[in-house]
Amino acid sequence: MYNNKIDIIDKDIILNHKKLKAKRYESGCLIIKDANTWVEEAKNRPIPNMLFSEFWYENEVCILFADTNLGKSILAVQIADSLTKGKAIAGFKLESNPKRVLYLDFELSDKQFENRCSQDYQNHYKFNNNFLRAELNTELDLPKEFKNIEEYLCATLPDLITSSNISVLIVDNLTFLSAENEKAKDALVLMKAIKSISVAHQISILVLAHTPKRDEFKPIGKNDLAGSKMLMNFCDSSFAMGNSSQDISFRYLKQIKQRNTEHLYHSDNIVVCSLDKQTNFLEFHFEDFDSEINHLKSSSSLNSDDKNEQIRFLISEGKNNVEIGEMMGYSEGAIRKRRKKHNL
Repeated sequence: MYNNKIDIIDKDIILNHKKLKAKRYESGCLIIKDANTWVEEAKNRPIPNMLFSEFWYENEVCILFADTNLGKSILAVQIADSLTKGKAIAGFKLESNPKRVLYLDFELSDKQFENRCSQDYQNHYKFNNNFLRAELNTELDLPKEFKNIEEYLCATLPDLITSSNISVLIVDNLTFLSAENEKAKDALVLMKAIKSISVAHQISILVLAHTPKRDEFKPIGKNDLAGSKMLMNFCDSSFAMGNSSQDISFRYLKQIKQRNTEHLYHSDNIVVCSLDKQTNFLEFHFEDFDSEINHLKSSSSLNSDDKNEQIRFLISEGKNNVEIGEMMGYSEGAIRKRRKKHNL
């Protein structure tokens, strides 16, 4: 009798467990599976390939950010050209076959774009037909159901991606899409839209973004991206471009966030490139790997006006004389006297 009760209890436990298990598989907005099922299903999906070395992988939403006029757009066009031809940029890695790329250019006019890929508007560079470029239609009448052009773009972009068979999207730049992207709510809405497009259509997205005015004496970090907290949360990877103090044509690339790889290109191993136009295509050329500290500004490299400007910036950041002195290699007294002399 006792054993029968146990059998009944055991059966009830098994039955309830099965019901609970089934319920967990259908939990509203959540998709719940046991860990082994997730792994088995993931095995059937391809391993993400590198699109631009370890900086950006397939199906990732990646953010490239830098100060204005450093060359973000130039590098983005160069990456797009590489992807459409299936040919790696010298010094960098590419693991995928040719891809169809849509470049949303909200920065340059067609004539400015032409200038970058020609010699005095002659001898034009030849792009692959997989490279599609788009500008905003300035004569557009915004449909009444949309509040702004950003909302309209996010709503219509999925159909455009499908109809044009796009596998890579490059957005140049985030500042256009959200003029107030430093505010968390705007960044959140925008990045959610971009992320959902990437997931739904299995495409790779590179978003260009500006940095607010930053201290070039310090290494680049995630806080240098405008609206950094929310943007970093919703992207899969991110890398930054910095200005080198060694040469006017030098820039360096540094990994800020990564999910598909280890942190390779950090402060002690940045990628140094030069920017020039050897023929009819303005592009970056790989130079070397180096430590970031060798490319940051130092007080010894500044003239008097630059030093004053740097002090003003640090004051605006809330730094006191002791902190400013430590950062610039001066004593507290020297900073105090300089502030008094130049009315800083």
